[in-house]
Amino acid sequence: MPKLLSLFIVLFLLGSCAKNTVFSEYQSIPDAKWSKNNVIKFTFNAIDTIEKNTIFINLRNNKDYGFNNIYLIVDVDFPNGIQLKDTLQYKMTDDYGYFLGNGFTDIKENKLEFKPNTIFPVKGAYHFSVQQAMRKNGSEHGLLELQGITDVGISIEKIN
Repeated sequence: MPKLLSLFIVLFLLGSCAKNTVFSEYQSIPDAKWSKNNVIKFTFNAIDTIEKNTIFINLRNNKDYGFNNIYLIVDVDFPNGIQLKDTLQYKMTDDYGYFLGNGFTDIKENKLEFKPNTIFPVKGAYHFSVQQAMRKNGSEHGLLELQGITDVGISIEKIN
């Protein structure tokens, strides 16, 4: 009986989390080497123009990631032609150099808040693109290949 109750609780919690997720998609980075020219693209079809959502950038990294932060350029194209562009910085390690994120193996998953309290004002296809904008200290030029990022994703969660 206790095992059955535990299973029911786990299934309930998983179902509850999934109800808030409006969109979630990942794309793998070949050989965990993210080229500067590899722009990762996602399309989300908004049908709800009233509810508030939080948009997340999701990154998975392995032990080969060699920086304590990451810079990203994110573009959002609205169905009505409006375009937004953001340059973002997120921490990838704590003060001691240990990777942030979740995971018990060499792969860590980071759920990075991009746009909280977002309402999609227009129904239709929103196009997101994400590219890495990393460079070494003192260098004017970006890294041609960023090692250690295995997957890039976008998720959108409804705010209750």
